[in-house]
Amino acid sequence: MAGALHGIRVIDFGQYLAGPLAAQLLCDQGAEVVRVDPPGGPRWQTPANAAFNRGKQSIVLDLAEAGGRETARALVASADVVIENFRPGVMDRLGLGAAAMTEANPRLVYCSLPGFASDDPRAGTAAWEGVVGAASGLYRRNRIAAEAGAPVYTALPLASSYAAIQGAVAVGMALTARERDGLGQRIEVPLFDAMYGAVGYNGYSASAVADRPLGAAMSLTTQWECADGNWIMFHTGNSRTEDVLAAAGVAHWIERGYTDRVRLATDRDLAAEVTEAARALFKTRPAAEWEALVNDAGGECSVCRPASEWIEHPHALGSGAIVEVDDPVFGRVKQPGIPARLSRTPGAVQGPARALDADREAILRALGTAAARPVVAGSAPEATMRAALDGVRVLDLCIVLAGPTCGRTLAEYGADVVKIEAPDRPPMGAFHGDVNRGKRSIVLDLKTPEGLEAFWALVDGADVVVQNFRKGVAERLGVGYEQVRARKPDIVYASLNCYGHDGPLADRAGHEQIAQAVTGMQDRYRTEDGMPQTQRYAVNDYGTGYLGAYGVSLALLHRARTGEGQFVDAALCYTATFLQSPFLVGTPGKTWDEARGQEQVGSSPLHRAYQASDAWLFLGARNAAELAAVEGLEAVATQEGESLAKALEERLAQGTAAEWVARLTAAGVGAHHVVNSTDDLMTLDYAREQGLSVTREHPHWGAVTSTGPAPRLSRTPVRPGDPAPVLGAHSREVLREAGLGDRVEALIASGGVLEAQAGGVPG
Repeated sequence: MAGALHGIRVIDFGQYLAGPLAAQLLCDQGAEVVRVDPPGGPRWQTPANAAFNRGKQSIVLDLAEAGGRETARALVASADVVIENFRPGVMDRLGLGAAAMTEANPRLVYCSLPGFASDDPRAGTAAWEGVVGAASGLYRRNRIAAEAGAPVYTALPLASSYAAIQGAVAVGMALTARERDGLGQRIEVPLFDAMYGAVGYNGYSASAVADRPLGAAMSLTTQWECADGNWIMFHTGNSRTEDVLAAAGVAHWIERGYTDRVRLATDRDLAAEVTEAARALFKTRPAAEWEALVNDAGGECSVCRPASEWIEHPHALGSGAIVEVDDPVFGRVKQPGIPARLSRTPGAVQGPARALDADREAILRALGTAAARPVVAGSAPEATMRAALDGVRVLDLCIVLAGPTCGRTLAEYGADVVKIEAPDRPPMGAFHGDVNRGKRSIVLDLKTPEGLEAFWALVDGADVVVQNFRKGVAERLGVGYEQVRARKPDIVYASLNCYGHDGPLADRAGHEQIAQAVTGMQDRYRTEDGMPQTQRYAVNDYGTGYLGAYGVSLALLHRARTGEGQFVDAALCYTATFLQSPFLVGTPGKTWDEARGQEQVGSSPLHRAYQASDAWLFLGARNAAELAAVEGLEAVATQEGESLAKALEERLAQGTAAEWVARLTAAGVGAHHVVNSTDDLMTLDYAREQGLSVTREHPHWGAVTSTGPAPRLSRTPVRPGDPAPVLGAHSREVLREAGLGDRVEALIASGGVLEAQAGGVPG
């Protein structure tokens, strides 16, 4: 069956990572993607291009020459979507910029993914991956490196990946809007801005809410070394902790207060006692036995595997998180699969990466016969400034981060999102405040007849349902996809969980930490003594939320064309695999040699952090020769390897970070000081001006600050929405809209529906 983007033509000018990844997401969903490379091929020569460019047609154009630019303009004129990730202004100087191309082709969706935005003071900075990572707080020091003050580098290209994902979401939404009114638009998703989507709850604050003790002194939710020297990630984040401890033979731990997070936060002796008891317990079995025991008891646990094991894991292969492709260069290659799945328009890997310029003749021949793209008569941008999802109603049944992020993203694009909370949800917290802005809130007890009555009335008026229960839970509650579809056949129903709905581990529960452990993320971030560590931000949770929204946008596009709804599947493990795309390409004889470990400050002498006289800065250069143009670094430009690193350490230590960043930037070399505080990100003038950091007054919680959406769409702009409401704030309002006005009092009196009481607590 064809993908949701069948018939959509994409021109991919992207280089390095963000652009190719965004175009890959579109290609896997059925789009026809024409990849444009410069003479000599992709700027980043890596085996991972076998994944980034799979299924795409290939043509080589020299955009420095008039003939190449003329052909490029003809390609754009034939297209529905353009993807590019050059520095701001580059495409304009080539005559291929967004304004000119959308004027020439009004149906065109033109997506730019620069490192820094066109109106960012750093727009001219050479925004290599590490430079943007440093700017967005990704490398800020943790407790391991605090004494030395060193940044903690991760090789994962999170800025590029987040821009690619959010760019794909924006393209999906823009195509949905175009289906309504026939017009395309311009999109910009800068890598730096996109990283605010990963910062998430770390940037949230509410002035009138005191922090609650969270057991920070000690928690069983952490990594533990086992009898065989391997490590597990153990998580107590669900209601089966008692069953797990009983299966482990330590049920008495609960009576002793070993799981009481409030006590553990204040009682140091108890915390020390628990730490020693747990350390001894986990040393009694091998890691694989612990993983099986805990999950069989209904808990959450995974061996902290290396990525080299994940790529061969039965679940990675059985779930489609990893697929195999016959590549003409490398042979049979394992690579990341499709991270957002749709039941009716499933998409597929359309084939291996093509040889460079292999499709030139066919592409040029097609250009000669291509018909002009139609424009809807009478359409005018000023008459169509409506949100992309205007009129779409979403029911959001989700908790914690991934699922609510999907709902929040749909709200940002204009959907009316009704957040359905359970009666036992906590009333406030950074998680809630971050992912539930822009939504209305109702509290339903779906275990009661009255709660279900209200739910089904809401379904009758809904277009989308989003939930992130463990596989099978929604069905047991009576609100699974088939049950909802029986009532509302055209529903778009999204399910987000840890392992997905296919494969041998699909029935297991999991949180962010579990997905990082099973896929290799924690292993590549180990401390010097071998203890695995989680990545800086909750990258799988937020990434899965965005990928879920991408799937929903495609499902809505398909529904607009056909009237059919469908099931959308996104999962933390799919996302974790996608975020590691450059490293999870299993070519024959692959060497797993990427930078790893907490002691790393970069991946090479020309892509790493250096300590200046007052602070740390990150240097990103294409080659050492570029340094010859930098005042004070002329003498090091001829060196290489460790000698180059040593020379740079000595020279850069002799000036301030600001001085060196100014010199390097002036010479066209990438550089940025290492941001070491979330507060610095949230108080940055640029972030406030662009709505990446938003502060509003809340009726219960005072001044509330949260991150805001990064994508910029010229015709259907996103919106941050109101601050997250108190739970049940809109219960009566939502019930009346659902036609239950005469049942409101009875439903609330039954306990099946709750509304907010004084102080914002539902009751």
